[in-house]
Amino acid sequence: MRRLLACGITVALVGIAYPVLGHVTSQPETGTAGSYFNLTFTVPHGCDGSPTVSLRIRVPEGVTGVKPQMKAGWNVTIKMRKLDPPMKGERGQTITETVDEVDWRGGPLPANLYDTFGLAMKLPENAGQTLYFPAVQECEKGANRWIQIPAAGQSRKDLREPAPALKLTPKSP
Repeated sequence: MRRLLACGITVALVGIAYPVLGHVTSQPETGTAGSYFNLTFTVPHGCDGSPTVSLRIRVPEGVTGVKPQMKAGWNVTIKMRKLDPPMKGERGQTITETVDEVDWRGGPLPANLYDTFGLAMKLPENAGQTLYFPAVQECEKGANRWIQIPAAGQSRKDLREPAPALKLTPKSP
């Protein structure tokens, strides 16, 4: 009886933990609109047992001042996009481009281990908005595309390969 109860508890815990451990996720899950912010992406596994060799993150519109974390054993490539129209920076300078995508390549990160990859950024002012950071995880064999964004009335939990997300909260008074 105790063995059956222990087995049942284990199955329940695995069922609860699996969605959390199955996807590339971002932490924390909320950030203050208009603030400077550090966001961490967790890669919890490889691709069907194959080691991860690349993590590519697409930066959503409105996010500026992006700086990726340097990681030993990984190279970082930054792809830029033009801003149309250009925007004014905090020091009055004209900003004509921003980071579009960050690609970490290297490792390899064994499939049975996890690692985190960080971005420092300036968040947009739109409190209540959810930002999505589509992620492509490439492995020695295969890839996982965490790029799905929920449609109106849909939850991230409804998606098979949800993009990491960050909900913008209002500034404190």
